[in-house]
Amino acid sequence: MTSPSILYEADLHCHTTESDGLLTPRELIHLAADLGLKGIGITDHDTIQGWREAEEAGAYYKIQVLRGIELNTDWQGKEVHILGYEVDNASCYLNDKLRSLRDAREQRMIEILKRLATQGISICADEVRKLTKGESIGRPHIAQVLIERGFVKNIKEAFERYIGLGAPAYVPRYKLTTEEGIELVRQAHGIPVLAHPGMQRLDEGIPAWVEVGLQGIEVLHSEHKSDDVSRYRAIAQQYKLLMTGGSDFHGEARKPGVELGRWGVPLRVLEQIQTLAKLN
Repeated sequence: MTSPSILYEADLHCHTTESDGLLTPRELIHLAADLGLKGIGITDHDTIQGWREAEEAGAYYKIQVLRGIELNTDWQGKEVHILGYEVDNASCYLNDKLRSLRDAREQRMIEILKRLATQGISICADEVRKLTKGESIGRPHIAQVLIERGFVKNIKEAFERYIGLGAPAYVPRYKLTTEEGIELVRQAHGIPVLAHPGMQRLDEGIPAWVEVGLQGIEVLHSEHKSDDVSRYRAIAQQYKLLMTGGSDFHGEARKPGVELGRWGVPLRVLEQIQTLAKLN
């Protein structure tokens, strides 16, 4: 029986300990099963390492798993996130690119720690690595150390005071261009989807991205208001794009109030993505 808090059958945007989520892939699938979800998308940042564990858990708990990844890209100085669904995990080109992105994350972490040191905060890189259960280091891991060491009370304060945009220890990250991100997903035979466009108001870039292979828009998202949903549903219809949706779940301590399954899509959308990927 579906939990009263669950509004959709499938949540296609979720993070695990392989990047900056708080639950392992198996724990995430277990939670999804407890909540009554029928499908879930694993979309960790710059890594696909959580897929196998998620699929094994999906088989056990009888939940369909959509294999995905989230890429941070840059377009005209704005951060644009591209979700890549059902990419080929055997693609050498994809794996080489992902390795480069993860290496860049490691170097960014080191530079952030150097800047924190100028603020009187001395953190060893190994303290951060110890909190990184997967391959992909992110600023939330640094924020967690700041919390544990008593410098800040929560992640929001960590970003605002120290490591967020405009803060003294902020370091820009190496990013692909949005076109490169879309092309990377397409070359790996996956489905590229524009994530949470309402957060950055990215409407003017969509026509050009469709030209280079964009195939979907995340219409339902925890940061989208009702007018965002209406606008991006209309744009998706205009360009004949898939309409996806998900919570962007990381865990309560990482994203307070963002509950698994409160945003999403019918299960048939997950199946549409899997079918379309076989044609790419």
